[in-house]
Amino acid sequence: MTVREDIQGWRGVDEGWGREAVDFATLFEPSHCREYVAVHHRLRVDDGDRLLDVACGSGLAIELARLRGAACAGIDASARLVAVARDRSPGADIRVGDMHALPWDAGSFDVVTSFRGVWGTTPDVISEISRVLAPGGRLGLTVWGHIKISPGAWALSPFQLAARPAVANQAAMVALGRPGVGEELLGRAGYVEIRRVDVPFASEFADPQTYARALASTGPAYEAISNVGEQAFHAAAMRLAEERIRAGLPLRAEIAVTGYLARKGRD
Repeated sequence: MTVREDIQGWRGVDEGWGREAVDFATLFEPSHCREYVAVHHRLRVDDGDRLLDVACGSGLAIELARLRGAACAGIDASARLVAVARDRSPGADIRVGDMHALPWDAGSFDVVTSFRGVWGTTPDVISEISRVLAPGGRLGLTVWGHIKISPGAWALSPFQLAARPAVANQAAMVALGRPGVGEELLGRAGYVEIRRVDVPFASEFADPQTYARALASTGPAYEAISNVGEQAFHAAAMRLAEERIRAGLPLRAEIAVTGYLARKGRD
């Protein structure tokens, strides 16, 4: 859902993230509700707020913000994910584009969110977000936290089947969650009242087959599949999930997610 990753620039992201847009929207993204609701609550999203979601993907966060009364907009590099987002929220202003060049006027929004859409490899996006955020506006970003010590780290481990440069890039992307990194970035950009918070995140799947199919719909999975093939990726995912079957319970993967909450300065 992000842009300028190792998928031939932002215009190529649709191949990685959009090729299985319906699977992503229905099998993978619903578990993100905890993350979305928690951040909206902390930002006090309410009636009358003009909200932009950057790297909005299939638009579930936008749909939830609209239920709180916000007038919403969104942008994503994947045309196929944007099609799902528009179907979910036909009254929202959701566009295909590059988050480094947001197609809205300065000060257009009271709230800007991005759920694991701004990375350590794309820090310059913050200046563009600042441009469209009104003075005193609220910002909410989430990034992966300490994945390796998370009980659900197993669920993301098939991404390591990607080629070595892609795996290295994944590590660089999640660097924004390291202590002090996000705070420094936002402070340099003129944000105030910066807070780091723990954000709830847990993926759940009915069975190993559903898990493997859902995981394969993501951008990092595309990189792994491109390296080892779809059959090998699916087999590796199935093996991992079969080891974690619990009678009468879903497969569950709790993963650390870090949130940054801040307010744009008025100067």
